[in-house]
Amino acid sequence: MGRGSSGLHAAPPVPRSAVRQRFDRLVREVAKFGAVGGAGLLVNLLVFNLVRHVTDLQVVRASVIATVVAIVFNYVGFRYFTYRDRDKSRRTKELGLFLLFSVVGLVIENGVLYAATYGFGWDSPLQSNIFKFLGIGIATLFRFWSYRTWVFRALPADADAESDEEPAAAAPGAESFLEAPRRAEPEPENPPRVRQRVG
Repeated sequence: MGRGSSGLHAAPPVPRSAVRQRFDRLVREVAKFGAVGGAGLLVNLLVFNLVRHVTDLQVVRASVIATVVAIVFNYVGFRYFTYRDRDKSRRTKELGLFLLFSVVGLVIENGVLYAATYGFGWDSPLQSNIFKFLGIGIATLFRFWSYRTWVFRALPADADAESDEEPAAAAPGAESFLEAPRRAEPEPENPPRVRQRVG
């Protein structure tokens, strides 16, 4: 008997698991966050060195000014690029939380620089930039967690979207609609009788 007549059909492709879909979404989010954060890092370091070069401000004060400029830059990037699809209905609360967590990040970032400068006496331009960069890195980990968790919150529909493209299971009545063509035609209630010939 030929293989074609055995009644076997190829199995349908297995959809990606929900875990894999969420992982892919996280990877895309990290990439977008990193793009904005990388640009913010450049802004931060450029402003930091510019302020130190053209003013007589102390290292940590110059760093705080640079961090504030970078915070403003980052908010625009995160709101309109990284998290542009997130909830926009609570903008005032969002901005307040962003500033709160940004201040915490500012303290972390400049606390590292402060400890290196005044605790260990590492205050050459190269050392200042190294510890400024290190502080930004540590603060960025905190910012990523806090921004995605508390500031740019996902819309309620995003929870369903993470299961990506399972419309047949989610749409009410979809199963019965798809199953309808395969149902057998109902048998007539009173089948026609066959007349018997007499004689």
